[in-house]
This record gives sequence, structure tokens and C-alpha cells, in this order.
Amino acid sequence: MNRSPLILVTNDDGMHAGGMEALISLARQFGDVVAISSREPMSGMSHAITIKVPLRVKLVSEEPGLTRYVCNGTPVDGVKLVFNSLSEHKPDLLLSGINHGSNSSSSVLYSGTMAAAMEGAVNHIPSIGFSLLDYDPKADFTACVPYAEEVITYVLERGLPDGICLNVNIPALSSEKIKGIRICSQANGYWKEEFEKRTDPTGSEYYWLTGFFHNREPENGGTGTDEWALKNGYVSVVPISTDLTAYGVLEQMKSLELAQTGKHE
Repeated sequence: MNRSPLILVTNDDGMHAGGMEALISLARQFGDVVAISSREPMSGMSHAITIKVPLRVKLVSEEPGLTRYVCNGTPVDGVKLVFNSLSEHKPDLLLSGINHGSNSSSSVLYSGTMAAAMEGAVNHIPSIGFSLLDYDPKADFTACVPYAEEVITYVLERGLPDGICLNVNIPALSSEKIKGIRICSQANGYWKEEFEKRTDPTGSEYYWLTGFFHNREPENGGTGTDEWALKNGYVSVVPISTDLTAYGVLEQMKSLELAQTGKHE
């Protein structure tokens, strides 16, 4: 007898996040779900793993078609635990999110949501990270559902190339105002960090991270990027590779090999 697809759902906003609840509900339409989350929000943890303290896992609930765990580690820790210890079967699909806030452009480098998806791709599992451009803990994820459903259906039917996951960002708009899906490249932008120097009640100084996002793309250009798509009311879908090699630079740097060869002749 063929079993239903096993779908791993995780996130970086903690076990009580509304985005994860929305994604679990959607995932259950496609197969059996195993869900794991950190005990507390882990935004900005990127691909961090826990190596200095023991990892502890608690079974939160179990019912037909849905098993839920919580752990004291990072999103990537949770994914690794399911792959190696908590599931009898290898998941057929990994879904991460729905994140409260954007993970477009260079935010993908810091994102615990996308790190979990990348970990899935590293382990040869089709993986998708979903984010809604709304940081409100009580954000409404209704408009996300049909677009997430469409992307999930595509991946289950067609798969993804090995080592590739999808970064899906959804604008914080009502369903009727979202124009559709755009397949995009990652915008060339960065976070310009600034630190505010403050004083706590004991008189000790500390620093608080602030800052803003700077988009390097031309103001009227960048029409193929995720930032452009989101700004113009589209859901952006960016294929992300686990291979970080800058292939376009390899040939440019061959002179370094030649220089070293000459020194040792």
C-alpha cells in the first residue's frame, strides 16, 4: 500500500506562532505531517546548530496524520533531529514558516526559516520556505494559503533539482490585491546595521541593533527581483542553491594558481 507523503513543517518564530499553525493546516491537505519548532523565537539564527548543550525534545501531541515536537535548539537542529532520530521515514517535503516578516534579498542569509529549508535541500529533500511581509504576531495568513498551496502542489508534482530550495515571500496585502506569482532573482541589497548606545537601570551601557535595508537595484529597474515583485503586489519565488560557489569568478582567479605554480617550480 502506498503511504501518504510525509511532510516536515518547521519555523523560526516559536511553537505558538500563527504562521506555523497556518502552514500545518495547509500541509495536512497534502499528507501526513510531522512538525517541530523551537521553544522560543529563533529569528536571525541562520544556520546555527547547538553543540555546547544537550538537545532536548518533547512530544507535544500526536494524532492521526499529525505529530508535533518542540525542542530547545535552533530551526536547523529541529530539522536534523527529525531526519536522524524522530521519524521512521524520510520526509518527502519540508515546509518552513510561514515566517512573520520578509526573507527577501539578503535577509535570506540571516533567516532561520530559510536555513531550515536549506538544510532540507542539503539532505536531498524538496524544501520551501514561506514568509509573509507582516511582523505582527497576530498577522492574518488567509491571503497566503492559495499561493502556498499552488507552490506546494508544483513541488510535489515536479520536484526540485537536488540542492535547490524555494524562497517564497508574500506581500502583506488582501487576497484581491495580490497580482499573482513571479519567479524572481534575489535583489542586490543589504542591511545597514546601526547600534544605539543605551543605558540600563543599573547604569551599565549596552547596544541595541537597529538599521535599515538598502536596495542597490536601480529605482526603476530590478524588475526581475524579489524586492520589485513584492513592492508591486506579487508573490516572489526565488530558487536558492546550497552551492555558494561564485562560478563566474573562478576563471578570473586562475592567475593566483599560476602565480603559486611559478613559485614552486
